[in-house]
Amino acid sequence: MSRREVAQCHDEVAPGSAEPVPSPGAVEQTTVTSTPASTPALPPKPSRVTATLTAVVTGAVVLAATAGLNISWTELGDVPGRVVEYLRLMFADPNWEKLPRALFETWRSISMAWLGAIGCVVVSIPLGMLAASGMGPAWLRVGLRAIFAVIRAVPEVIIALVLLTVTGLTPFTGALALGIAGIGTQSKWVYEAVESAPTGATEAVRAAGGSTAEIARWAIWPAVAPVLMSFALYRCEINIRTSAVLGLVGAGGIGSMLSNYTNYREWDTVGMLLIVVVVITMVFDLISGSIRRRIMEGARVRDVDGTG
Repeated sequence: MSRREVAQCHDEVAPGSAEPVPSPGAVEQTTVTSTPASTPALPPKPSRVTATLTAVVTGAVVLAATAGLNISWTELGDVPGRVVEYLRLMFADPNWEKLPRALFETWRSISMAWLGAIGCVVVSIPLGMLAASGMGPAWLRVGLRAIFAVIRAVPEVIIALVLLTVTGLTPFTGALALGIAGIGTQSKWVYEAVESAPTGATEAVRAAGGSTAEIARWAIWPAVAPVLMSFALYRCEINIRTSAVLGLVGAGGIGSMLSNYTNYREWDTVGMLLIVVVVITMVFDLISGSIRRRIMEGARVRDVDGTG
């Protein structure tokens, strides 16, 4: 073999490899055909008929409601000016001479709210637990939920007007009205909290032969107590706002004082009373909200640690 042939063979063998390396011309070029990706289907366009019908029905309802109110459109332009004038009369120079009496009446309203909330919570917790699924017979659950729905349908003012014929114009009437009116909503919150609680402890107590009362005491109550305490504080917040409204129908408290001075057209005193109501309500909301957050945060910590 000549030197030229040996060099040619050496060039065709890669270093460290026993197989010859094909020359560039010997490489077969392959054509890769890519299949285009399938385009995702677009969501269907919303039906214009449905949107048009919704707009037409909404407009018809608004027009019907407006026609039933007998609105004087020519006087609407004067409303902003009147509002500004009454705000000036109330808050330009409030009458602080009656502040001590306003604070006393505010305390009566808070007392009504607390008494109504306590009575509502005491009654709604056992009734709400009995209305929860798996806690009582079906006929009792259905009956209690129907009663709760009826109570929720009646406003507090209507209940107060009915009670006025029995108890008279006293703050106790307002407390009773707040307590009775709150049972419907509070009991609903209770049985919803019970139904959403973990079922492990309930099944364990039931498997051990526990009665319904024992299940409620040892399985359900530890799981839902923080939530129910938070609901109780929230009920008190609602009652404080509502107690001012009940005073307008003669139930006593700051609402009665506000109604009287509004009828007397003593706007400077009305302005002072509104300031007191707003400040007291906001302060109580802040305190109650802070307590409720602490309760719920403590409950979450116990759930994470497994010590609850």
